[in-house]
Amino acid sequence: MNMNWLELFPEPIKSLLQQLPASMLDEMEEVRIREGRPLEINSAGEHHFLTLGGKLTFDVEEAYKPAREDSHRLLDRISNHSLYTMEEELRKGFITIPGGHRIGLAGRTVLSSGKVEHLRDISGFNVRIAREIRGVANAILPYLLDFKDKRVMHTLIMSPPQHGKTTLIRDMARQISSGSYEGSSVKWRGMKVGIIDERSEIAGSLRGVPSFDVGPRTDVMDGCPKAEGMMMMIRSMSPEVLLVDEIGRIEDVEAITEALHAGISIIATAHGSSAEELSQRPALAGLIENRMFEKYVILNRNAGELTFRILDRQQRSIQLPRYSSKG
Repeated sequence: MNMNWLELFPEPIKSLLQQLPASMLDEMEEVRIREGRPLEINSAGEHHFLTLGGKLTFDVEEAYKPAREDSHRLLDRISNHSLYTMEEELRKGFITIPGGHRIGLAGRTVLSSGKVEHLRDISGFNVRIAREIRGVANAILPYLLDFKDKRVMHTLIMSPPQHGKTTLIRDMARQISSGSYEGSSVKWRGMKVGIIDERSEIAGSLRGVPSFDVGPRTDVMDGCPKAEGMMMMIRSMSPEVLLVDEIGRIEDVEAITEALHAGISIIATAHGSSAEELSQRPALAGLIENRMFEKYVILNRNAGELTFRILDRQQRSIQLPRYSSKG
């Protein structure tokens, strides 16, 4: 894995991370920096604190505690020394940097008319490391194909946070766009894929160009709200398949419904552990109750091992060969 993300961190945090085993760095998911509190990492789903000697610990007293200077240096790096140019990101509470890595921020909010206008006194950072795993969709994608009509079925992928949804749909975009799906005997042409990448995490675009391999026939609408981006993509790029991450608002549902009626296949993700759970969310209830999705994929992850279940439109389980994957 490319370790360029390590260059993001100021000393001494960078040095502490570099002392970790290569295997742990390769599976790094999060680095959490909380001013005056223990430096925490999450690698392959396992959480630890780090000591000043770069060792793993669960002891709060032994852990290195980042100082205010660490926070200021990190903020300077991720903002390229200009917070003014990142006002919109600060309002949302996160910054996405080249490579698709997303940095969540916590601090004191500044309100205007009861709405968050700005974030200041930032003292908490959650650096989420984006990972490209080619082939992670191999075992799932064949079950989402309509062999008769040569199309991708409308699919909702669900799991709790950090169970691999974004990594999965990134690889799906690559394979659908490329055609001749890996891990199967399917030999289809590549399809036109549109990615709505509101948080710049799926494609990791830099100046509009994806830094991840999302396929040769894929167009990306980067940094655009999902609902508006779907409509723009439909009008301008005539996609055959649309991929969108973390739906949840009523406007997302309206845009998805419009795309379905236009004959475009949808692959979407949402936070949740079951269709029943999602049906309790007012914005998503209609999609579930009206059986708009043809397939549901439920991801589960334990100690780095990814397993999945697939349900049909009626939410009945489909019998699958035993499968698991590191990712």
